[in-house]
Amino acid sequence: MHNIDNLDKQILRVLIKDARTPYAEMAKNFGVSPGTIHVRVEKMRQAGIIQGTKIRIDQRKLGYDVCCFIGIILKSAKDYDKVIAKLEKFDEVVEAYYTTGNYSIFIKVMTHTIAELHAVLATKIQLIDEIQSTETLISMQNPILRDITP
Repeated sequence: MHNIDNLDKQILRVLIKDARTPYAEMAKNFGVSPGTIHVRVEKMRQAGIIQGTKIRIDQRKLGYDVCCFIGIILKSAKDYDKVIAKLEKFDEVVEAYYTTGNYSIFIKVMTHTIAELHAVLATKIQLIDEIQSTETLISMQNPILRDITP
């Protein structure tokens, strides 16, 4: 595990807010050289702390108005890998978690409409033989969406 210090944490906080922030700007704000920022970022990449950069998309502006979470109960725990492989093929499944509690797998699904969600459930997810049952929870809003603050 790579130990991070306060400068690393400051760099990460800035990059989380805007990954396009110039190293020179960070260097000036933190009182170090741009080369120092570059070296620190590269070390955190090599350590796997920074795993790339990506943009955040507003799904609703692309027409994805339905966000839901589906708890999945498997017929057998040994079917986990097989079910994940099948779920991975569905573009509407955007996240999957292996969980404790009532469900073996908890997934996040995004669709344009409730009718499309129904079709995904009826013609894709619920047709997976290894699934015993599902419970769908529709998200009304997402008031908190943030990354961990280092």
